[in-house]
Amino acid sequence: MKSTIRVTKALADTQRVRILLLLAKGELCVCQIVEVLDLASSTVSKHLSLLSSAGLVDVRKDGRWAYYRLPEGDAGRFFAPLLEWLEDDLQGDELIERDARVLEEVLARDPEEVARNQRMRAPKA
Repeated sequence: MKSTIRVTKALADTQRVRILLLLAKGELCVCQIVEVLDLASSTVSKHLSLLSSAGLVDVRKDGRWAYYRLPEGDAGRFFAPLLEWLEDDLQGDELIERDARVLEEVLARDPEEVARNQRMRAPKA
């Protein structure tokens, strides 16, 4: 029961659903997700943490970089019908279509460049 509640709570947020649909295209680093969603990295990290706790995403660390992807194996088989439902139900949604267009642009750039541009735009403390 607890696992089911964690999953449904994780899906009860627009930003987290957007993240899942982005990850359906493949593994992304946090900076790429931040760029598409146009949210603070701390906000995106919190959403990713909740998705990870629910078992809906896997994380891989590579130095200072964190890469997220949809789960594979048994967890992925559980998640596949859910993802298919989300994709079908949200087909034609303006925000989801915008995210897909922006993701293409972001993927065409080097992640180092994306992260560097975000640091330059960040407000000074």
